Amino acid sequence: MIADVAIIGGGLEGAAAAWALSQRGVTDVVVLERNTVGSGMTGKSSGIVRCHYGVSSLAAMATVGLEVFEKAEEIFGDDIGFRQTGYVVGVGPQDVDSLRKSLAAQRSVGVQTEEIDAAEVAKLWPWADLSPFAAFGWEPRGGYGDAYQTAQAFAVAARAAGVRIRQGVAATELVLDGDRVTGVRTSDGDIVSAGTVVIATGVWTQPFLAPYGVDVPIRVVREQIVLISPGVDVGRVPVFSDLVSLQYIRPDVNGEILFGNSDLSDPQIADPDRYVNRADEAFVDLTVDRVGTRFPGFPDPAITCSYAGCYDATPDWNPVISTTGIEGLIVAAGFSGHGVKIAPAVGRLVADLVVDGRSNDPRIPETDFRLSRFAEGDLLTSPYPYVGAGQMR
Repeated sequence: MIADVAIIGGGLEGAAAAWALSQRGVTDVVVLERNTVGSGMTGKSSGIVRCHYGVSSLAAMATVGLEVFEKAEEIFGDDIGFRQTGYVVGVGPQDVDSLRKSLAAQRSVGVQTEEIDAAEVAKLWPWADLSPFAAFGWEPRGGYGDAYQTAQAFAVAARAAGVRIRQGVAATELVLDGDRVTGVRTSDGDIVSAGTVVIATGVWTQPFLAPYGVDVPIRVVREQIVLISPGVDVGRVPVFSDLVSLQYIRPDVNGEILFGNSDLSDPQIADPDRYVNRADEAFVDLTVDRVGTRFPGFPDPAITCSYAGCYDATPDWNPVISTTGIEGLIVAAGFSGHGVKIAPAVGRLVADLVVDGRSNDPRIPETDFRLSRFAEGDLLTSPYPYVGAGQMR
């Protein structure tokens, strides 16, 4: 089999890359997915959609993503699961200055965001104790999405444009000619010959590329999610990112509330093929404590279920979207929990690298996401870090 581009991995980012390439007119593309589209960690995402990042290029990427999500039915002809409930972030006194500087920087790259007061947040979340907060940011266009549905939409659109998606076919190794990649060997004994190969293998990236001397410093970090019945109809509440007690909470189907932990200071390293797919007892206790403290207005909260997934986390908790030391080999991995909201922009940046060798969006320089930054000691970090939550902001 011969193609211009082979994409290894049919999760959200691989599907986004296939779609974006097709939008650029590159349709001689083969996607290799060892199971089915979106079957890996894509379906485990909590799907928060926000542009609240201190790293300006990441905020711009989230803005690009938001624009696609808002026009999803027009672009893809179907609902992709995006719910525009709004996004509110609250900080304590020590983080007020960082919040305000971050909001200003976000506005400079096109984010619609503003500071609002506690009285306005109380209208949005009347069950919350807001007394520990000193300032709030508000994104009316934020919300949450469905990563699995979004991946399917990308894949369907890409396939309709001529992209070939081979499910149930794993990439077993790269085919090299000196320091250039020439294709991919597959589990069914085939070789896909391609001038460009895109690695979009998420938590499985590091061991796949290590034999070729490509060091993508990814740790696999287990993340737990708990779903709660609040005991009251909360309606269409916004996503609430609580940077005081380091939690986030959003509405889910059937009137439930989804709880996640924002404290990543002590990550739990995991094997992506062998990890417990439910919250452990300590995390359940943490959930009860944090949700009970922050939302005393819930009359009869009860945990309904839980699950776990894994982040592909880099040392600076930001992605790698980059060429490598092997000519023709591009990596799009290490999304560190940001993947859903930036997926459309990731796809476009990959397409830019394939077609032009550089980003075509001046707000999103490809150098920010280069793989070499780790060896250079030039990490991509926010100039406005929050105490305790710097990894995700």
